[in-house]
Amino acid sequence: MIPVVVWLSVVASVVLLFRQRAQRFEVVGIARGEVRQIAVSSTGRITDISVELFQPVSAGQTLAVVNTILDNEQMIESELTTQFNAAAAEAERLMALLIPTQEQLQMDAASLQISREDNYRRFIVDAERSRLLIFELQAQIAADRVTLDELAMEVKVCEKLLEDEAIVPLELERVKVQHQSLARKIEEDERLLEQVKADLQEAERRRDEFAQQEVPEQSVNEALEAIHKEIKVQEQLMKGLLEQLAALRSRRVVELKSPIDGIVIPIRGEDNEVLHQRPGEQVLRRTGEVVAAGDPILAVSQAEPTEIVAYVNEQQLEFVRERMAVELIKTRTPAQIAQASVLSVGPTVELMPQRLWRNPTVPQWGRPVLINVPAGLSLVPGEVVGIRGL
Repeated sequence: MIPVVVWLSVVASVVLLFRQRAQRFEVVGIARGEVRQIAVSSTGRITDISVELFQPVSAGQTLAVVNTILDNEQMIESELTTQFNAAAAEAERLMALLIPTQEQLQMDAASLQISREDNYRRFIVDAERSRLLIFELQAQIAADRVTLDELAMEVKVCEKLLEDEAIVPLELERVKVQHQSLARKIEEDERLLEQVKADLQEAERRRDEFAQQEVPEQSVNEALEAIHKEIKVQEQLMKGLLEQLAALRSRRVVELKSPIDGIVIPIRGEDNEVLHQRPGEQVLRRTGEVVAAGDPILAVSQAEPTEIVAYVNEQQLEFVRERMAVELIKTRTPAQIAQASVLSVGPTVELMPQRLWRNPTVPQWGRPVLINVPAGLSLVPGEVVGIRGL
């Protein structure tokens, strides 16, 4: 009888296990992970997206490049550049006015005894000439920097086209040579600018020392005074234009980087699954599109889910509480059973995702419950998991 009893017990246990495995769960949930949407803080045009859909990315990796200078702002930049060039031309005109003035002073010095006033005017001319030369160099450097930024963008575009075999390497080298040559020219102009600034300080020092040697005259040459006032006006105008151009260049190109390690997703869900989706899961953008400030461009999702969201009906509401123990059953091969706990319970009853409805044509409502994913439970985002204990 003992073998018969053992055999019957084994058969009963197997039948019980199969029935337990085959039974339907009263509550099912959907595994999901953290999703971060990638957006830009100001309106711009997408110039490059360096990742593909479902491509793994790491934290800090560049995902997209956005040019925040739109068409209307390019017109503004062009107008500012035109105004700056006009100011530079005005500076050259003022320098041309100083030349005959200086020649007249030299003629007076040759024919007449150089008076204190004439000497003082010469010092003023020297200082103002250095000042105007500074304005001219600043104008040239600013214009070259705009061209340098454009060449830098062209280098990136050519590198991308070379990777796609759309151009020959010689074209990329030509652009790089232009970029390097212009960068060296800017460095030389900046060194010359520093030297001219030092010359200006020396000229002003000599002028001030000469003024302290004797009692200054009450009157100043009207022509030099008028030129000096115009120089001050041009100085303020060029300074303001430089600040505006610098502000535009500083926010011209924005690189968007991944905040987490994960996978690029542009998930497009159905309308009745909006409640299940996280922010950013319906985003799909392309190079060349204009995006408004705050509009997501793409999204990065964690490769493994970190939580499970389930819905309980009205009859189960009184039995659900935070930190209660539950059992998770993964029916996908290999099947797994794991112990977990309720993290939080939603405050309202909501429409459940359609895939959780018992009848696809009859909507169901439930209270959302958030459950943690224990270590060792192998799930993929979006997988349906059975839950016992609710």
